[in-house]
Amino acid sequence: MRGQRKYDRVVARPVRYRSANARRLAVALSSVVTVIVVGTIGYIALGVDALDALYQTVTTVTTIGFREVVPFDSSLKIYTMIVALAGVGTVLYALTLTLELVMEGQLGNLWGRRRMQRDIDQLEGHAIVCGYGRVGRAAAEQLAASGVEVVVVDQSETRLESCPLPHVVGDATDDDVLRAAGVRTAKTLVASLDDDPGSVFVVLTARSVNPDLFVIARSRTDDAEAKFLLAGADRVVNPQRIGGNRIAAFADSPDVVDFLDVVMHEGRHEFRLSDIEVHAGSPLVGSTIADTRAEEGGSAILLALRSRGKFVTNPDPNRPLDVGDVLIVVGTADQVEALHQRAHAQ
Repeated sequence: MRGQRKYDRVVARPVRYRSANARRLAVALSSVVTVIVVGTIGYIALGVDALDALYQTVTTVTTIGFREVVPFDSSLKIYTMIVALAGVGTVLYALTLTLELVMEGQLGNLWGRRRMQRDIDQLEGHAIVCGYGRVGRAAAEQLAASGVEVVVVDQSETRLESCPLPHVVGDATDDDVLRAAGVRTAKTLVASLDDDPGSVFVVLTARSVNPDLFVIARSRTDDAEAKFLLAGADRVVNPQRIGGNRIAAFADSPDVVDFLDVVMHEGRHEFRLSDIEVHAGSPLVGSTIADTRAEEGGSAILLALRSRGKFVTNPDPNRPLDVGDVLIVVGTADQVEALHQRAHAQ
């Protein structure tokens, strides 16, 4: 899968969803640092220079205790005993916890989660799939196979154990979880939870965080479609209805359905079907359908045009293209990519 790194049995979480062991380790290490800093400052206040103060603190809390860096009077002796009592237990606890996590194999997972979260934080223009059930898994796999960066969100760690894509464990209706999945910089979001109310809430949450997001919702019932659209979904998909329509299409025009499957889903074939939006500043703006089709010998073939939300098949050759028009084309990957480049600002 282009652009995708494989993640095996590693779970990325936002900070508030860190495991208990991760929190314990963070607290233990922070305590060690605090003891060393406070101990060093105390020695400096008692007249020891900075380097000697740090050396004396470290040797005391680690129980090494080579020698006193300066002759100790009563105040230094009392302070050293306090540092030893506070620091030795803290260091031993941190060391014991670290060894425990290493022995249980959890330390690698903690670092893996952080590494995955860093990778997710760097993504832009990616797709977020909320819900890793059968439909969500199929959508994520198809998007990844098409070269799209994908982040999966699901509450079940069990489901995500076999997920090879970057993923976040948590409730997709929570703003923090979606932010951990990179919703602010994502291009597309698929809401495919196990129930329609949950998916509606995901749509509402995602739309409030990123108004420019293209949101696709999976509907389990016919009457939920209107709710998804009101919540802000751009497209609503009912898998049961699509399955029935597909069965009917196979019965009526099996070769047409096979052709669409080939150009839409099977990347091993040389041609593909794509939609291309004409952007401001593109050399296509103002050119006619005839101008575009004149290059079909070396370019993608224009099948239809979508303008102002309406499809136009076999459009008038003299019709000029405008910003926002969407071209429905078929061609090789290189031809489609070349037309994509022309449709964007030069």
